[in-house]
Parts: sequence; structure tokens; C-alpha cells
Amino acid sequence: MPLRWFDRQLCAAAVGVLALSLPACTSLAPLRDPARQRVLLTEGPVRIDVIVEGRGPAVVLLPSSQRDSEDFDDVAARIAAAGFKVLRPQLRGMGGSAGPMHALSLHVLAADVAATVRQLGDGRAVLVGHAFGHFVARVADLDHPQEVRGVVIAGGAARTFPAGMAESLRIASDPTQPREARLRGLRHAFFAPGHDPEPWLVGWHPALGEAYRRAGAVPAKDQWWPVSHAPLLDLQGADDPWRPPASRNELKDVLGDKVTVQVIPDASHALFPEQPAAVAQAIVAWINTLPP
Repeated sequence: MPLRWFDRQLCAAAVGVLALSLPACTSLAPLRDPARQRVLLTEGPVRIDVIVEGRGPAVVLLPSSQRDSEDFDDVAARIAAAGFKVLRPQLRGMGGSAGPMHALSLHVLAADVAATVRQLGDGRAVLVGHAFGHFVARVADLDHPQEVRGVVIAGGAARTFPAGMAESLRIASDPTQPREARLRGLRHAFFAPGHDPEPWLVGWHPALGEAYRRAGAVPAKDQWWPVSHAPLLDLQGADDPWRPPASRNELKDVLGDKVTVQVIPDASHALFPEQPAAVAQAIVAWINTLPP
């Protein structure tokens, strides 16, 4: 039985048993690394399932569209080993996280991130948003600037991304599609040549796709894309079709010195499973340049 499946089932079972009696912050069973724990937070009617590892200044990892924070295992361990407390909140409907899904928006998701930072991150954190996760991170910076030390945009698409990308995502994330069609979608939109896309045949939450597509449109991108309180690291895969070379500096051209652009060679949109060591190193090095 895959350990990843077991971790999820363990957390889900714990949530079912404890949901009526949990205090504000409850530690669930430790995972395979004793320094890595599952914590369930409560914030009003919301439950936020958070994977926690390491000690030090807080770094929050936010996953890409229709995927969960289990994707960050390798990079999270590397960042924790560098002296940081890594927090991985699951989005609502994933893992043990639960809360109202009607009127879901980036504001709502950002509030869940802010609650995680307040309860587990000593009130201030660097947010790392992978693809869709950077929408949430940027709106968290907009709504809760006092809790955001910096934002890493990892695999962020161009402001207007090329045609065909959304269709490849739709096929790749749909387990009812033929396997070979899904692999073609993953190779087209997520993985650079020479990288194995098969691990990403699993780990999707397609039933939540529509809810999160609607959430990603509120507020409109024009309200948050050209604005930032915190410094930004724009971390791009060199072979990411969502981010053509002509768009490399489009955010820096708007926000100037607030933005540091770094390109990771031999990586596409998936980025984290493709180049975990280079991604972790880039994030840690940039964080170490920030004011406390």
C-alpha cells in the first residue's frame, strides 16, 4: 500500500473521529519522519489540515491547480533541512481540510493561509505558490500583508498564457481520459523532455476543479497581478510553455526591484518534481536575502 495513500487515509480518519471535539490546534499522528507531523487547525467553521516539518522561520507551500500539498515532499524536506519551519496547508476538500465551498474565492483561500501563518508560523511567513497556488499567495499578500514576509511565484503562467494550455490541463487531470492522452497532456503542459510524467497520473482532485476554477477568478487578476506589498521571487522553468521566454520579465517590468527573476534550467511547469534540489536551493537562497 503506497505510503502517500496511507497518510491521507490516516488524516481523513482522524478528522472524522475528532471533528466535533478538536481544540484550535490538534497534532495528528506523525508521518514516516518523526519531525514531520500532521496538524489540524480550526478557524471558525473551517478545518485546515497542515503538514508541518522543521524549525525556524516559516515557509508556506501552496499547490497547483487540482493538486494537493503532498506534491512538495522532496522540496519541503530540503527547505526544512536548511533551517525553516515548512507548513503545507491542504486546500479545502483535500486531505482533512474542510469548510464552506459556496462562494469560494481567492480571498477565502488567502484567509485560510493567513490562519495557518497565525497559528503555526508565528504570525509571519514566506509564501511559495506553485502555479495556481501563486494566485492564493498573491491575494494573501494583498489581504494580509502583515503576515507575508515574501512571495515565491513558482511556475507562474504568463499574464496571458498561450492557447492550448488549459485544454492540456483538463485532459491530464481527468482520470476518465485514456492514459496515453493524459500523458501527452502532461508532457505538453507540465514536464520538460527527459522527465517522467507518470507520477502525475495520480494526485489530482478533479471533483473540485470547477469550484477552484470559479475561486481563481475572484478577485479578477487585474486587481492583484500588478500589485505587491512583499518582495517577489519569480521562479520559472526554462521550458515552461505557460511562460514563454518573451514573458520572462513581464512582472518585473511592472513592479521593478520588488521582483527577482530566476530561471531553472531543464524544467517545465511542474518544476517541483522535475528539479527539487535546484528549486529548494533557489528558494532558500532568496529567503536569506530578505529582511527578518
